[in-house]
Amino acid sequence: MDLQVLIRGIVLGFSIAAPVGPIGVLCIRRTLAGGFRLGLVSGLGAASADAVYGSIAAFGLTALSDVLVRQQVALRFLGGAFLCYLGVRTFLARPATEGVAREYRSLLGALASTFVLTLTNPMTIILFAGVFAGLGLVSTEGGFPTAGTMVLGVFLGSGAWWLLLSGAVSRLRRQVSPGLLRWVNRASGVIITAFGAAAIAAGFAG
Repeated sequence: MDLQVLIRGIVLGFSIAAPVGPIGVLCIRRTLAGGFRLGLVSGLGAASADAVYGSIAAFGLTALSDVLVRQQVALRFLGGAFLCYLGVRTFLARPATEGVAREYRSLLGALASTFVLTLTNPMTIILFAGVFAGLGLVSTEGGFPTAGTMVLGVFLGSGAWWLLLSGAVSRLRRQVSPGLLRWVNRASGVIITAFGAAAIAAGFAG
C-alpha cells in the first residue's frame, strides 16, 4: 500500500466532507437528539457514498459515470424531495431521544438515509474525476492498487470528519435543554427543507 497515496485520499475525503451542507446539519441534529452513535452512523452513510463515487472515478468506470451525470436532473429532484421530507419531519420532531428512536428504528436506517441522499448528488463524481485525473490516479492497466488505496483514503478521511463532528457535538448534548432542542429541530428543519427546495429548483433550471 502506497502511504503517500493513502494520505492524499484521506485529505481529499476530509476536505469534501467538511463543508457543512444538508448532511452536516442532519448529522448535528441527530447527534443532539439521539447521541454520538446516531450522528456518527449518519455521517458514515455519507462517507460510504463518497467512497462509491470515488471508486467510480478512480477505476475509470466512465459508462456508469456518464449515466449518473445524464440523470443528474432526476437525481436532484429525488434528493430534493427526500430532503424536503426529512426537513418537515425534523421540524415537527419531538425533542426527545424516544422520538428519534421511533423515527429511526435502527442505526442502519440512519446510515441508509444519508447514503442515499449523498448519492443523489452526482456532481460529486465530477469533482472526484477531476481531482483523480489531475493526480494521475484514474485507473489504467496495473493502476488498480493505487486507485483502491486512494478510495480507502477518501473513506477514512470522510469518516474522520464525521467522527470529529459527532464527537464535538455530543459533548454539548448534555447542555442542550428540551426547549433549546425544539428550536434546534425547527431551525434544522427549515435549513434542510431549504436545501431540498434549492435542489428541486436546480433540477428545473437544469
